[in-house]
Amino acid sequence: MSRCIAHLDLDAFYASVELQRRPELRGLPVIVAGSGPRAVVTTASYEARRFGVGSAMPASRARRLCPDAVVIPPDFTAYREVSRAVMAIVREQVDRVEVVGLDEAYLDLTGLVAPRAAMRRLVADVRAGTGMSMSVGIGPNKLVAKVASDAEKPAGFVVLTREEACARFADRSPGLVPGIGPRTVQRLQRMGLTTLGALAVAGEEELSARFGARQGPWLRRRARFEDGGEVAAEARVAVSESRETTFDTDIAEPGAMEAALRRLAGELCAGLQRSGRRGRTIAIKVRLSDFSTVTRARTLPAATNDTDVVGGLAVMLLHEYAPPRPVRLLGVRIASFAGGDGAPEAERGQLALPL
Repeated sequence: MSRCIAHLDLDAFYASVELQRRPELRGLPVIVAGSGPRAVVTTASYEARRFGVGSAMPASRARRLCPDAVVIPPDFTAYREVSRAVMAIVREQVDRVEVVGLDEAYLDLTGLVAPRAAMRRLVADVRAGTGMSMSVGIGPNKLVAKVASDAEKPAGFVVLTREEACARFADRSPGLVPGIGPRTVQRLQRMGLTTLGALAVAGEEELSARFGARQGPWLRRRARFEDGGEVAAEARVAVSESRETTFDTDIAEPGAMEAALRRLAGELCAGLQRSGRRGRTIAIKVRLSDFSTVTRARTLPAATNDTDVVGGLAVMLLHEYAPPRPVRLLGVRIASFAGGDGAPEAERGQLALPL
């Protein structure tokens, strides 16, 4: 391979962290999820997955599928700590690393004499240093590496060329490929394109007519595992940070809404204070009982991370909006960050993510 890219994916990461802390639960079906009626599954151990439990599934359904499962509330502070430890080991051994979540990263191995051996050592070092198991995919681009790392979980180690990926996954649904969602899969099925192999040889004109001049050819390239994306080594700085909560039951009492907004503002500002970040734009998000969602924002003359200021402005925005029906979700967001010198971060050479 002229390029050599690896994708690392920590196996059932959140559940694995919990099993490290509770070794007596090893071998049992474990579900990491909240306890409210609207909670969803964060992740599940492989023992629970055998019952059909999956991430983002309503926790109530997961309990019905696996009534004997041990349900543990998520602890993201612990997950972030373990993730930092894992990524520190990765960065010690590979120069170009793109972290894309707490539990996964892309590595550019181009130029290494023995990339497979290097990754075997890395897997062993991560397990020795943190107890975490990971699956590895290696390929000529990020797409092949990503799909390869998912192919034989847990503890998989799959190396594929682009041509080998096309052959191995030719009979799989186009939904296997990241970026091709359920609705697109349904539209492809109506065209008779039910496999990646069929999509890979589909006519570009037909795809363009149905999906547009850009998306149609893009879908065909994805099915052929063609991807020119680079491993981005620089960390991205989010242009906004937020906290939100979904209530177990819809709330209509203004006092309860205000208390929720102040609590969210406190959590948000505490994190910003630890990182030394301040923002000028304060916004709230309100999702009503009919699932309609509105946002309201106000920009201050000076950046802040003061809990009272942010919470007070959030409550004022709520009063101005005056929700016309009970509320299902509330959120608080801060944007337009400034650095320690007061200049906007985007003007100080930092990379910003789009909203």
